[in-house]
Amino acid sequence: MIKNNFYVDNAQWLFAGALLTFSTAFGQTFFISLFASEIRNYFNISHSMWGAIYATGTLSAATLMLIVGGLADNYRARPLTLTIMGLFMLSSLMMATVSSIWLLPLIIFGLRFCGQGMLSHLAMVFAGRWFSKNRGRTIGIASLGLSISEAIFPYLFVFLTGILGWRGSWGVATVLIAILAIPMSLLLSKERNPKSSGDGTKQKITGMLGRHWKRAEVLKHWVFWLALPALLVQPIFSTTFFFQQVYFTEIKNWPLELYVALIPIYTITSLVGLFIGSLIIDRYRTPILLPLYLLPMAAGFIIGANADTLIGAGICFMFLGLMQGLGATVSGAFWPEFYGTKHLGSVRSVAMSLMVFATALGPLGSGILIDKGFGLEFQYTIMAGVTLAACGAMLFVTIGTKKMF
Repeated sequence: MIKNNFYVDNAQWLFAGALLTFSTAFGQTFFISLFASEIRNYFNISHSMWGAIYATGTLSAATLMLIVGGLADNYRARPLTLTIMGLFMLSSLMMATVSSIWLLPLIIFGLRFCGQGMLSHLAMVFAGRWFSKNRGRTIGIASLGLSISEAIFPYLFVFLTGILGWRGSWGVATVLIAILAIPMSLLLSKERNPKSSGDGTKQKITGMLGRHWKRAEVLKHWVFWLALPALLVQPIFSTTFFFQQVYFTEIKNWPLELYVALIPIYTITSLVGLFIGSLIIDRYRTPILLPLYLLPMAAGFIIGANADTLIGAGICFMFLGLMQGLGATVSGAFWPEFYGTKHLGSVRSVAMSLMVFATALGPLGSGILIDKGFGLEFQYTIMAGVTLAACGAMLFVTIGTKKMF
């Protein structure tokens, strides 16, 4: 049973998790892709070339994530987080001033590594390490930060770009990262001690078979490989969807400012998904959600592929947002629940590295397909089919691990 004062007693760390995911926005595809047309026009590059640049930076970020992700197990939250925030600010400043196309992959690398990679990774590792009994709710609250940023930043920065230009918008982003680092430093000034916080949480919580799984053991076990497609489908396809959002409005002949004004629908349903997912995980554990949480994404892609009006786009956002909320709780709770918390940073860094790697392939592949004549509507239909297949794989994970807990 949850104590009435759980949220009050742990407000500092809950807010820190939400602020971490909020800060990732400037390295997320939904934000970077807002400037896709301006960047392509300024450097005079094609869809596939822009996709290749994005993929190069993102793949490099994924490689480094695999190497340094385990630092979260051995270093205190505050210095590690502030170091990443400093690098993040530098990458944003470089984007605001870039004049050479050869620097673009390096800048994308910095934004993706710091934002989508490390800050997201740290938020989930800290949540899994600090909390166990109420992990679902903790992850849900931490994920609220990203949902809020998805609601406000697209419309705000489309507006700012019209006034300041794309470079000016990145200048604003740089200042915001610096400002966000201040409360982050204050919130993380004290490391949470799970043993004394009234959460009923032990310092180290085991996973399947009552064990603390090491990275090598995880990679040799069938659960990881069967669950991996579903865990990668969400970031690959979501990244591709937002990466192509400007081009999507162009082929649908929808005004971009009206389209991004619909993103709060995505946010609202994402919050609904977070709430539902966190309640289910805390009451029934993660496996029950594994075969189900991606189904709304399949529905959203089918609707988006066939939408003719912004009403259809809004419905598409609704289903994708619901999946995002459910997926955030699942991806946050899956690793500590299945593999324990002792080596959580090291284990989860593999998943984060693969996820970042996968998000590079989505935009790259989509850009190449567009240049080859395969439209987005066709691509979204294929994505829906692959998503359904991934749900089937997760059903086997749920059934096969039933006796392991």
